[in-house]
Parts: sequence; structure tokens; C-alpha cells
Amino acid sequence: MTVTEERTRTYEVITYGCQMNVHDSERLSGLLEDAGYVRPGEGETADVVVFNTCAVRENADNRLYGNLGHLRPAKMRNPGMQIAVGGCLAQKDQGEIVRKAPWVDVVFGTHNIGSLPVLLERARIAQEAQVEIKESLEVFPSTLPTKRESPYAAWVSVSVGCNNTCTFCIVPALRGKEKDRRPGDVLGEVRSLVDLGVLEITLLGQNVNTYGVEFGDRLAFGKLLRACGDVEGLERVRFTSPHPAAFTDDVIAAMAETPNVMHQLHMPLQSGSDRVLKAMRRSYRAERYLGIIERVRAAMPDAAISTDIIVGFPGETEEDFQATLDVVRASRFANAFTFQYSIRPGTPAATMDGQVPKEVVQERYERLVALQNDISWAENKAQVGRTLEVLVAEGEGRKDEATQRMSGRAPDNRLVHFVPTLRDGGADAAPPRPGDMVTVEVTYAAPHHLVADGPALGLRRTRAGDAWEARESAACGTGGGASGPGTVSLGMPSLRRA
Repeated sequence: MTVTEERTRTYEVITYGCQMNVHDSERLSGLLEDAGYVRPGEGETADVVVFNTCAVRENADNRLYGNLGHLRPAKMRNPGMQIAVGGCLAQKDQGEIVRKAPWVDVVFGTHNIGSLPVLLERARIAQEAQVEIKESLEVFPSTLPTKRESPYAAWVSVSVGCNNTCTFCIVPALRGKEKDRRPGDVLGEVRSLVDLGVLEITLLGQNVNTYGVEFGDRLAFGKLLRACGDVEGLERVRFTSPHPAAFTDDVIAAMAETPNVMHQLHMPLQSGSDRVLKAMRRSYRAERYLGIIERVRAAMPDAAISTDIIVGFPGETEEDFQATLDVVRASRFANAFTFQYSIRPGTPAATMDGQVPKEVVQERYERLVALQNDISWAENKAQVGRTLEVLVAEGEGRKDEATQRMSGRAPDNRLVHFVPTLRDGGADAAPPRPGDMVTVEVTYAAPHHLVADGPALGLRRTRAGDAWEARESAACGTGGGASGPGTVSLGMPSLRRA
């Protein structure tokens, strides 16, 4: 379909939630651009604003409806503007969104993101809201057009959906049972991305290490990691997120033995209490979790391990919480994403007895964060003096302009802020570009980042840097929006001033 209005219509995609959602938003952007939409100019409100939502946290609802309310005056001033809501919250609430915010034009679910351009056109012609929620996957998202946010790093989905029944999680009900792509399709996409200049890919799945369940190969994920090692030009491979219950030693071996698979592991813990893990229906216990970490570090002593933890799950006692702190101390996580439990209607945990009072959850959460900050800082201090090759990134360092630094990611995914001056380079040496590789020596550690304030030890210009430079050159003079040439933003849409 092609947009047939007198002028080219503009769009913006607003994303909430996980990497899976950001990846889906790249597909939404690709669909819209394929249909003839373009980015708005600086300071302009887009003709079409798409919210790609998450339903994992309680405040997701509040953020969405707050943002929809924020857009209502712009919609009233410009009736031709369209607002679309998709993603997990749309799949969950369906017609409720239009009831609460009748100025929304389109609601679509997790299984039919490819329908967005058609639904927008249908709503424009019919002059009424279009709500279309499919209960099963129509088209695997990776077959849809994509407008990638980064020219040097990309996500590749190996599966969608989840076969687990964790009592706190609504995702399986919204994204359905696990569907796996064939290995050849995954590797074909990886090779295509590398041909475009991508140096780093992250394999995505709700439970990435159960990949292969549909075609009966429980060792398929380890084989896939090894196959990525044979892709010429692919320098970094990551994956997220594995489930501890399905984590097998062949994956550890593949990580350790495949040079371009990074020694970095994000593995959700959720709780260190066996009693709470049982109530969560997490089919592993603390001993198994710690055993995986022990085997990972035996094979890769430099591995950086991160996790997710929920504080205040129904029935959690102080003894249970202390068990979580014990596992955190033993695990020595590089970092942890910590969450206060929030009720998600439709999940078994929502109606469990023993809902923990908010003030108790808050106090425990603060203790956990303080402990993990101390551990993260100590782990980062151990990096001081090390020489690291950093993949230069854009948008990672919010204070880079003020500090005259640039930022990027070390092989283990630690964030590194560095001085771009080359030790052996002249004053006129061109600075590193996002996508280039810079070798630096770490001089300082903070809890959540590293700093390399000495001159860079080396610079390796890459095809990914060339791709970034080509994208910037193409964007010059085209009036890219405030978010730059990328098409996926995280937060609020920009509003044109009256």
C-alpha cells in the first residue's frame, strides 16, 4: 500500500519495554516507510504516532494513558492526525483502549503488527477507530520490512512466544506459545545484516535457550551460536534471555569456544528463595542457578553476568528476601535489573494471598539496590588498568558533549566512556565513528560504567563505521527529527508548539 495524500505523511514510533519491543518497533518503522511515510522535521508533531506498549509492569498502563492524554490537544487541533496503539498492552486491553481514549484511531496486537499500514488507511477512510487483535501469529516478524535503529548493531529474533507459566508474568498470554525460526532463516538474516555493515548481533527470544523445541532439537541453540562463529565479518554475538531451567552445558561450551560469542550472560534469577521460586513456577532452585554461574565462570573467568530480580512477590518473607541477598552476594553480578513486584491482572500471582505491603517492598528494594551497587562497583574496579576494545556507540553517553568523551561497549557489554584522542594520532586525526573499534585503558570505575581518560591506544575503522557515516551523509539536509536519523524513540512524542 502507498500513502496517497497530497503530501507525504510523517510518523513516529514510541517504544516501551524490552529489547523485543524495540526490535518490533524497528519492524513497525520499516512497514510505515515501506508504505511511504517519513520522519517528521525538527520540532514537528508526526501525522501518525504509534505507541508500541509493554504490559509487564503496572506503570505501563499509566504511562500509556498519560501519553495519550498528552497527545489529545494536538489531535483536536489536527483531526487528520492518527494515533495507533500496539504491543502487549494492546493485546491485553483490546477495546478498552478506545473506550478510555476515544481519540485513538488504531489498536493492534502482538500477532499482527504487519497490519498497521492497512489499519491506518482503513481508519482514515472510515473515519472511525479500527481494533484488530489476532489470537495467533500471522507472520513471523522477521519477514517484515525493517528500519533499523543502528547501522552497526542489530537484533535477530530466533523465536517468539513462551511455553512457561510463571505466575507473575502475563507475556505468554499476550505473545502466545513459542514459535521457532529455522536455523537457516536465522543465519540468512545474520549474513544479510553483516553484508550491510553490522558487526554485532543479539539473538532474541522470550526464552532463547529453549530454541529448537518446535523442531525437536534441544541442542539447537548451542549449534546456532557455533554457526554464528562461521559468519565472516561478524565480530560480536550476544543473546537474551535464557531461562535457568533450560540452560545446558553445551551452550556454555559454545560460548567459551566460539571466538565471536561474547563472554556476557544475562540470566534472570527473579528470587533467591526456593519457596518463592516454587510459588513463581520457576522450575529451578537457587542451587541450580548458582551451579550454572559456577560452570560459566570455570569456562570463562572473565564473564560478566547480569540478572533480573523481583522484590516483594506475594508471600515473600524477610527470610526469603535474605535468601535473595545471599544469592546476589554469591553470584557477584556485574549489574542487576531490580523490580518491585506489581500486580498484573490476569496472572495467578495477582490473586495470591500475602501481598506484601508497599512500604516493606520499598525498604527491601532499597537494600537490594544498595548491595548490588556495591558489588557492581567492586566488579568494575577490577577492570581498572585493563585494556579493552570498545565498540563505539551513539546515544550511550548523555554527558559526552560536556565531558568531551565518547562512549561504547566493551566485549562483556560494560559501558565505557573514553577520550577519543589517539595516543599516536596527530591533531588532525579524524575521530572515531559509531561502529568503529577503539582500544583504551580503563582508568576509573563507577558502579554502572567505566572511564578511560588517557589517550586511546588504537583505532580500527570498520565497515560498520562506514555504514554509520553513509547513513549520516544521507540524512544531511533531509530534516531528520530531534531524535536523529533513527526512527524509534523511547519516551514522549515531540509536539509542535501552537
